[in-house]
Amino acid sequence: MMRSLFSGVAGLRNHQLFLDVIGNNIANVNTMGFKSSRVTFKDTLNQTIKGATFPADGKGGTNAQQVGLGTSIGSIDTLFSQGSLQSTGLITDLAIQGDSFFVLSDGSNNFFSRAGAFSFDSTGNLIDPRTGLILQGKVATSGAVPADAIVENISIPQNTTSPPSATTSVKLKGNLNSEAEDGDQVVSSFVIYDSLGTALTHTVTFTWDDTNSEWDYQVQAPAGATITSGATGSIEFDADGKISSGSPQSVDITPGTGAQDLALSLDFGTIGESDGITGYAENSTVVLNSQDGFKSGGLKSYSIGSDGSITGIFDNGKSQLLAKIVVANFNNPGGLMKTGDNIFTPSANSGTANLVTGDLSGSTIASGTLEMSSVDLAQEFTNMIIAQRGFQANSRIITTSDEILQELVSLKR
Repeated sequence: MMRSLFSGVAGLRNHQLFLDVIGNNIANVNTMGFKSSRVTFKDTLNQTIKGATFPADGKGGTNAQQVGLGTSIGSIDTLFSQGSLQSTGLITDLAIQGDSFFVLSDGSNNFFSRAGAFSFDSTGNLIDPRTGLILQGKVATSGAVPADAIVENISIPQNTTSPPSATTSVKLKGNLNSEAEDGDQVVSSFVIYDSLGTALTHTVTFTWDDTNSEWDYQVQAPAGATITSGATGSIEFDADGKISSGSPQSVDITPGTGAQDLALSLDFGTIGESDGITGYAENSTVVLNSQDGFKSGGLKSYSIGSDGSITGIFDNGKSQLLAKIVVANFNNPGGLMKTGDNIFTPSANSGTANLVTGDLSGSTIASGTLEMSSVDLAQEFTNMIIAQRGFQANSRIITTSDEILQELVSLKR
C-alpha cells in the first residue's frame, strides 16, 4: 500500500511537469522561431519480490515477481521541425529553411538562433534588436569574399560606396549615308569615365572623302583632356553596307583630371557584320551603343539571396556583393540549450558548431519572411487531455490507498 502511495505521488509530480511543458509550448505558439518540446516517461527501479528460476527436475522455470516503484521523466526533447514561413516584406527579416542556425555574437561568444527579425543599428551592424547581438558573416572585398575571409560582424554603413571604373571600350552604332557628297559631315558625342569617375564628353566627327571612298573621323576631347594618339582615322564599307576596315581603333587619352591615362578601344562594329555602324543609303545618324565605364555610386538599397549573399544596389546602376551570412550546423541540434530570447547555446552533447557559407549545407535563407513557431496546437491540446487524465488517475491511486489504510485502522474498532 505504501508503494502505491509513492507511485501515485511520482505520477502526479511527473504529469504536472508534463503539463508545464505543454503550457510553455502553447504560450509560445506565436513566438517566431520557437521549437516545441515533448516529455517522455520511464519507469523507476522495480522491487523484486521473487527472483526467476531455471527449469529443473522436470519442472518449468518461473518468472521473477517485481513491483514497480512509480515513474520518472525520461527526457524533455526539443523538436526541431520546420516552422511555416510568414511573409513580412521587410528585407532584413530572414528565415532558414533547413536545419541550420543563424550565428550571433556579443563580441566574445557566439550564440545561435532560428529567429531572424534583424535590423541595422546606427553604425550599420545587422543585429538582433531584442538582444543587441550582431549577425555573423564574411565581408566581401571588391565584390568578392576572399577565400581566407574570417567570420565577423556584418556591418553595412549607409555611406558605403561603389568605386568608379574607367572606360576601356566604346561601341558606336547607326548609319553613315552611302549617298553622301564629298565633305558631308556627321557629328556624334559620347560620354566616358576616367579612373576617378569623372564624366568626359567626347565628340567624333565623320567626314565623307569622295576621293578615297571612305569616311574619315576625328575624335575631339573636352577642355582639359588631351588625345595623345588615335585622334584620327578612317572607316570603309563594302558593297553590302557592312564595315570592311578601320574597326576597332585605339585612342589614348590623358583626362587632365588627375586620373590615370585612358587606353580606349573605339569600336565602330565587327568587320563584315552590321552590328555597329552601317553604310546604307539612308539618313546619317551615329550614337553611342555602349561603354563599360561608370562613376562612383552611393548605396541605394540591398537584397539578400537564398545563399545568404547580401548584395548592395548603388545609384550608379551597379550592384556588388557586400557580405555573406554564415550559418551553423550541429551534429545533434537536440542537445542545444535554450537560454531565452530565442537563443540557443551549445552543450556537451550538441557537438561544436560547423560554420558554413555558400550553399549553406542544404539550408536556404528566405528574405522578407519569418519562421513561425513549430507548435502544433491540435497535438498540444491532445497531450493536455492525456496529461490531465494521467494526473487524475494517479490522484485516484492516492485516494484509494488512503481508503484502504483507513479500513486497516478501523479494524481495531
